[in-house]
Amino acid sequence: MEPRNLIIIGSGPAALAAATYAGRANLLPLLISGKDLGGSMALTERVENYPGFPDGIGGFELAQLMQRQAERFGAELLMGEVVAVDLSADPFKIREHGGEHEAKALIIATGRSPRKLGIPGETEFAGRGVSSCATCDGYFYRDQKVVVVGGGDAAVKEAIFLTKFASEVHIVHRRDRLRAEKVVEDVAKSNEKMHFVWDTVVTEIRGDGGVSGVRLKNRETGEESTLETQGVFIFVGHVPNTELFKGQLELDSAGYIVTDERQMTSVEGVFAAGDVQEGVAWQIATAVGSGARAAMQAEEFIAELEGRAQPDRDL
Repeated sequence: MEPRNLIIIGSGPAALAAATYAGRANLLPLLISGKDLGGSMALTERVENYPGFPDGIGGFELAQLMQRQAERFGAELLMGEVVAVDLSADPFKIREHGGEHEAKALIIATGRSPRKLGIPGETEFAGRGVSSCATCDGYFYRDQKVVVVGGGDAAVKEAIFLTKFASEVHIVHRRDRLRAEKVVEDVAKSNEKMHFVWDTVVTEIRGDGGVSGVRLKNRETGEESTLETQGVFIFVGHVPNTELFKGQLELDSAGYIVTDERQMTSVEGVFAAGDVQEGVAWQIATAVGSGARAAMQAEEFIAELEGRAQPDRDL
């Protein structure tokens, strides 16, 4: 079987944008998305900050529209799970449960996953009161009480953002002081909407249809209590989905894929886009731009392989 021009691994906005741009370039790309189309975007109840949708749009609906657009331009969607890759030689080999595929170029857009607390209610209420994106979901908690779990820069910054909407923001932190930068900490502590619960962990998220409260345990005293809340925002870090590529691609100290100015990885012909790539802003809009650019760079790479003229970039 002839190798495909391009295979894209991923399911989120970076992967879908790459598929659209590659399709328009007549590369006939194969998008291997796994079973969760849309990635974390699809778990967002309402996307309010993506250009072109002034009234907002559901995250899953936006993913469906992106998929439809990619398929319109000739991208093929395969909802298989990639279990192994071989990037040691061109063509690259990608194996999923349905078989093995080969490609002249590869775009990795596998994203990152929030670290989980591993407590009851966390999975059950995902997208229904449990979130890991204040920018995405903060608007829906206007005049409500919310809990932020974590004490680092990301957690505190997101908590500050949530004070724009929520009536109260409770930061639950397992230590007796924040790990955020001093300037961020000062801003948080000066905000009258902010409340701090020290030396404490969340042991359960409770609710009926939606979140109504959390169960807490003090790590020093062992005392347990319940805190009423309508939303729980978990910021205890993220893990890039790069396990498949360890030992084959250069990763940074946190496990993100290192790329150059062309979004090329340490292997010629392998590109990365979206949240799996080092140093991005973790937004749908930036992921889309990243995916589009990776597809254009992949197109140029394939043109060079085949000795064709470089594509026109006017459009």
